Amino acid sequence: MLAGYDTAVFRLGGKELRSRFFLGTGRFPSPAVMQQALEASGAEVITFAVRRVDLDSYEDDSILQHLGERRLHYLPNTSGASTAEEAVRIARLARAAGLGNWIKIEISGSPVTLLPDPIETLKATDILANEGFVALPYTSDDPILCKRLEEAGAAAVMPGASPIGTGLGLLNPYNLELIIENAKVPIIVDAGIGSPKDAAEAMELGASAILANTPVAKAKDPVKMAQAFAMAIEAGRLANEAGRIPKKKYASASSDPAGTLFQHSPWSHKGEGY
Repeated sequence: MLAGYDTAVFRLGGKELRSRFFLGTGRFPSPAVMQQALEASGAEVITFAVRRVDLDSYEDDSILQHLGERRLHYLPNTSGASTAEEAVRIARLARAAGLGNWIKIEISGSPVTLLPDPIETLKATDILANEGFVALPYTSDDPILCKRLEEAGAAAVMPGASPIGTGLGLLNPYNLELIIENAKVPIIVDAGIGSPKDAAEAMELGASAILANTPVAKAKDPVKMAQAFAMAIEAGRLANEAGRIPKKKYASASSDPAGTLFQHSPWSHKGEGY
């Protein structure tokens, strides 16, 4: 947390969170580095693919076994699912195994782009929300689809900034701003974030939180990058609350021009050889 500041508590699925940084656990060079990055990030929510965990003894997982003493909220995801039926089955297995009722719905519609399948994602969200899951669907940055997911019972909607793992940042901030303005549930920007700058921009637009994995795990120094993301997310949130100045076409002095020697239009020399 930035010294002297405390952004509002983030409430999601009956939980109160101080951190607005959700951290993925994949692709780190080692469990030890992941642990250090998690500590530096201040994250309270971690996500992981259910298919990579032995549900019969998930406490022995190479990542999860080291997290028992931390006060963390698990957000298992349905990565690898290609249909609503597969995603629902994975979610039910995760809950039955004791991983809780939070689920990130992730249904890929293409093995090349890994973009989410909108129809299957909407189906799965409707089913799982009605079964009492805290459903958090990962989706594209389509304002209409995001609204439909909210209406289907999503506890939060997670539009991607750009395709997962690309690091391209916010390809369509206009759409993202529309999604945020029209949402009555938290909007968590997920996928495509490449740097803390991208995270700050999304938060400044009004996002509730950021989920990132690859830009931290694959950084030259994941621990420092995790800390940088935490600071950027908080700075973006504060900037959103503060309210930025409007963009203008021409310059304006920060000091009062009254009393200056020259008071004229910037185009006063038009026709005088300028």
